[in-house]
Amino acid sequence: MGRSIAIVEDEPLIRANYVEALNRFGYDTRGYGSRQEASSAFAARLPELVIIDIGLGDEPEGGFDLCRELRARSATLPIIFLTARDSDFDVISGLRLGADDYLSKDTSLHQLAARIAALFRRIESLKAPASSETVIGHGPLKLESERMRITWNDVEVPLTVTEFWMVHTLVRFPGHVKNRDQLMREAELVVDDATITSHIKRIRKKFIAVAPEFDAIETVHGVGYRWRP
Repeated sequence: MGRSIAIVEDEPLIRANYVEALNRFGYDTRGYGSRQEASSAFAARLPELVIIDIGLGDEPEGGFDLCRELRARSATLPIIFLTARDSDFDVISGLRLGADDYLSKDTSLHQLAARIAALFRRIESLKAPASSETVIGHGPLKLESERMRITWNDVEVPLTVTEFWMVHTLVRFPGHVKNRDQLMREAELVVDDATITSHIKRIRKKFIAVAPEFDAIETVHGVGYRWRP
């Protein structure tokens, strides 16, 4: 049996489609239609990864509440928001509650599966000793590829999977401009320019929270972004 995944989605057809699709990818997937149903099931046993919609039935913020509950029980349980609500406010709210990633329902099954696999790889790599071969250092920045972990002056910067791979793309080739298509390809993402801009803004804010003087990501107007050499 594959790794256990729970998807909490109040629309029965959407829920059934995701359960069936993820089972085809080899996971042991179970669906729940409400926060209460999911909470009751998780009280007995937590799955290995949880995918949550925000609006659940008559609870417009039910997914946020469930994420808060789960993070209180486990600091390491992978949590992904998969929702039609993609405003900056909702994304930031979800990530502040401790979600590992935040995806729109426009995300393809292939992209969702890539995110899930990446989170499971991170869990496994965190259990193993760090390998010096996977570490990229650039000034105060240290990037551990296997663990999907970034630190700045030895303080961890809490990035989502998407944000990590965007930074990884920039840091590998300091001074080289990366355009939207290159950032999307590396992050297994298909979005518009505005969404890429939002991701970069959130990445900068997270680095600035750790280091107020941070200015390593440079915008090259009309082209893309680069990591200052």
